[in-house]
Amino acid sequence: MERTLVLLKPDAVQRRLIGSLVARFELKGLQIVGMKLVHASKELAEKHYDAHRARPFFPSLIQFLTGGPTVALALQGPNAVAVVRNLMGLTDGAKSPPGTIRGDYSISVQNNLVHGSDSVDNANQELALWFKADELISYQGCDHHWVIG
Repeated sequence: MERTLVLLKPDAVQRRLIGSLVARFELKGLQIVGMKLVHASKELAEKHYDAHRARPFFPSLIQFLTGGPTVALALQGPNAVAVVRNLMGLTDGAKSPPGTIRGDYSISVQNNLVHGSDSVDNANQELALWFKADELISYQGCDHHWVIG
């Protein structure tokens, strides 16, 4: 079963969208195997967004992610990375179609509510960055047969 990282960024937390956003992932059939509310340190944010370090927007990205609490989610399911990315929509909320998280709730590129891993390899790296191994709990829900088949 594939796992991925989702961050409900500070704008999602401040707008009190945590429950609504978590519900969208669960209703799709993804299973929460880890979840915590954290205030990301500058060091954690820089490690998380290291691929963007040379980009001109890097400082504002770090300031944004460290500017308030973030919910870190470890989600599991078939094709979890692709499923999450489809649910999130395009990075630019103004260009993201209705029915996606960003299309329904965001009009910004940076304040776009959520982050989701973009590959299985990155998901594994990001999960290790945000969660200790013993913070991820594997279990089979009673609806597994109905959701997965």
